[in-house]
Amino acid sequence: MIDSSSNRSLRTVCSEALLLLLSGFIFSVSFPGFIFYNGLPILAFVALIPMFAVIHNTKFSLTPLYGFIFGVFFYLFYNYWLKSFHPLAIIIVPIIKGGELLVLFPILKFVDKFFKKRRYILMAIIYTAYTYLSQDWFAGYPYGTLGYATYDLLPFIQIASITGIWGINFIMVLPQILLGTYLGEYLNNKTYSFKSFIKEYKIDVIVYFIVMLAILIFGYVTINKWDNKTPEKEWKVATVQHSADTWKGGFMTYKRNFNNLRMYSLEAITQKPDIVLWSETAFVPSVAWHENYPSDEETTALVEEFVNFGKELSVPLVTGNPEGVIKDPSTPALLEDGSWNRDDYNSVIFFDNGKIKNTYRKQHLVPFTEYFPYEKQLPWLYKILKDNGYHWWLQGNEPVVFTTKDGIKFSTPICFEDVFGEISAEFVKNGANVLLNMTNDGWANSDVSEMQHAAIAVFRSVENRKATMRSTNSGITCLIDAKGKIIDPMTPFKPGWKIYKVPVYDSAIEGFTFYTNHPNLFGILSADISYVAIVLMAIYQLIEYLKKKKKSGKKDEL
Repeated sequence: MIDSSSNRSLRTVCSEALLLLLSGFIFSVSFPGFIFYNGLPILAFVALIPMFAVIHNTKFSLTPLYGFIFGVFFYLFYNYWLKSFHPLAIIIVPIIKGGELLVLFPILKFVDKFFKKRRYILMAIIYTAYTYLSQDWFAGYPYGTLGYATYDLLPFIQIASITGIWGINFIMVLPQILLGTYLGEYLNNKTYSFKSFIKEYKIDVIVYFIVMLAILIFGYVTINKWDNKTPEKEWKVATVQHSADTWKGGFMTYKRNFNNLRMYSLEAITQKPDIVLWSETAFVPSVAWHENYPSDEETTALVEEFVNFGKELSVPLVTGNPEGVIKDPSTPALLEDGSWNRDDYNSVIFFDNGKIKNTYRKQHLVPFTEYFPYEKQLPWLYKILKDNGYHWWLQGNEPVVFTTKDGIKFSTPICFEDVFGEISAEFVKNGANVLLNMTNDGWANSDVSEMQHAAIAVFRSVENRKATMRSTNSGITCLIDAKGKIIDPMTPFKPGWKIYKVPVYDSAIEGFTFYTNHPNLFGILSADISYVAIVLMAIYQLIEYLKKKKKSGKKDEL
């Protein structure tokens, strides 16, 4: 049994810890995972109730520990596949997320004690602010964000075109905090009936159900609208999923991958597509580098073979291809010690008639594995990462929009970039009418990791009302329409190709969504309100402390 007394027995602490573990486990099951491949989204509407019950009942001094325990446990279950991605990742990610919740839990507890009846509203705002701020820094990692569990509840998620994922997080967590408060009170006093609780919050419950009803009505009306909408154009796209082993490198691997990509592309081209898509870093080595600075004969010959293939191809090719650039323009490409004077971008090239027409450089690199900007501040961690084989890329800074001869405008967020809503919104605002996500999730060797990524990508289509075409190495290659529906996914880790008819909606005709015009506004407002509330609470507590100190001082004088 949980009690709210200041003294916590070992039994009480253990029962609270078990409730947290139960909450974390249920929360992880709501997402695509090893138990339910597609997840059980409905659980995301109740999973955090035990967590908030613990926060309500427990001693303030225990909340940092509880936050850390919850974060580590949840991500160990939810992101279990990180162990295959890299042994360090399964350590780093849970510790970082546990560290974030180590800070969040005491703040929520403070609000729970500080405010009275409607404290749950401010707690929901602060929780929403946390979900936003937790992705808005160097190690930002949106996986595990509450609303992403609901990716296939299409009527519910249509409000993302207004609020983004943040409004969905808020509306989902709001009742869970209130019910968590009730559960905590009930565990203290078994005579406290649920009927009495609902009666006490009758107005709140009615308002919430009205809001939920409005959200669902908006969702169904929106879905019906887009079901009956005729796109301005239809783009026939051939995607190649060659399912290469990402962990294998070297010339022979690159050549074998190219041969497979070429074979599947030539098969697909018989269906007369408008364009052929490969995945992130599908072709290695760098075409741009080796055209300017040829190295060994074999590599140069492979690049020439790729160029000739592009000339023979009757349609443009879009592929991930590292872009090598001169690191120091004042020195030659090949240095005296035999090393290359070179830096690399993780890039996508628009290749047509044997020439690179345009290049997009990845703007948001994966922290720790693709870049680490704290070499001077944390040299020990930098050394560990380098010793474990991580390779740093340079960071791009331009939201490139490619344009085909037929006038199709598209942008290519690379892999991890499509988990950040503002990046896709920037592409669309810059003119893109289709999003092509070029992904290689093969690193984790897990179809669950691929499904979790695809579930997040759903929201980029809804937020911007643009189709997303996912072209991947090993999955999940699929089309996501403007309503967020996943269409005709290819089987993960099964090589092959598929033709998709991608609907193209022109922003000049359709206009931008509210989210596209104001990306992350709901999250930013939540953060601003939270900052103000926390400062005011801190000031109030300081004033109360000074009053008590002054009173105690007067008593001592007497």
